Amino acid sequence: MRVQDVCEAMEKWAPLSWQESYDNAGLLVGDPQSLISGVLISLDCTESVVDEAIKKGCNLIISHHPIIFKGLKSLTGKNYIEKTLIKAIKNSVALYASHTNLDHAPEGVSYQLAKKIGLTEGRVLVPFEKSLNQLSYFVPESHEIVVREALHAAGAGNIGTYSTCSFTSKGTGRFKPTENSNPFEGQLDQLSEVTELKVEIIFPTHLTATIIQTLKSTHPYEEVAYFIQALKNKWQDVGSGYIGKLQTPLSPEEFFNLLKKKLNISQLRHTVNDNQKIHTVAVCGGAGSFLLDAAKKQKIDAFISADFKYHEFFDAENECIICDIGHYESEVMIKEAILDYLSNKFSTFAVLKSETNTNPVWYT
Repeated sequence: MRVQDVCEAMEKWAPLSWQESYDNAGLLVGDPQSLISGVLISLDCTESVVDEAIKKGCNLIISHHPIIFKGLKSLTGKNYIEKTLIKAIKNSVALYASHTNLDHAPEGVSYQLAKKIGLTEGRVLVPFEKSLNQLSYFVPESHEIVVREALHAAGAGNIGTYSTCSFTSKGTGRFKPTENSNPFEGQLDQLSEVTELKVEIIFPTHLTATIIQTLKSTHPYEEVAYFIQALKNKWQDVGSGYIGKLQTPLSPEEFFNLLKKKLNISQLRHTVNDNQKIHTVAVCGGAGSFLLDAAKKQKIDAFISADFKYHEFFDAENECIICDIGHYESEVMIKEAILDYLSNKFSTFAVLKSETNTNPVWYT
């Protein structure tokens, strides 16, 4: 197995096209054709994490946060970023990051936080828009099944918890093969009418190239008649944040104690509303204050995230309780999820979870 194989596996879960425009996810350092000796998973990539990878015989580090986030003009070791990169390059350790694309992915960061807390009846808080396309194509009855099944295998036809979804209607296709054509049906220079099926199927926008290639390679016509339409439908499985319910409503004090126990934290910052029972809870791993308004519109009792500024706590408006549990603490559980995912995909090399605590924030 090569570095590229692991990158492709990660991008099936969290495609790079799902990252925010400011982000820098993907393979940041290393040769994609290098053979894998082992993978180390960390929330951040630091010198200590590279040292751990070297010690454990891992030549690929997968981190959530990209070590290269802004443009670099030199590599002289003047800061922790350049020192980390130099050490990784010298020791042939590849660096890969799955950041906001993994935040948005199904069962991504916020989902894992919600799962850790024990939320049920969960769903994405703010689903993606403009991330789905509809493919419509025309095919003879003899090839309807083989083409459709190939498209399903390529990732088309999934709607929520339903798979292999499509719609077929029957009609008449008309065409005249010209001198240089090689028609599957019909005669040269003669107007032909054939019974055809129109198949309509939804697919994720980021799979457009794969879907078109699959359609053309399995379709019997040398000129495939098809069109693609961008949809405004929200993709319910992909997006920002997560919302769910506690099995039993809790008082604020009981809720804070639950968070401390489940997330193994000793303290958190929060607003106060002693009269409010906590039942519906929204979460966002990392800095999530931008989702507060959307969460409040869904009648939440509490919002769990990190990196709230002082004045942003006032935005609770006694409509919910804001809980700032810390950036590292809100995302660290994604390490275990990546470990499980890759361990199920690959068995020819070790996939290890980093033991290095990269949290730069300490409490005294």
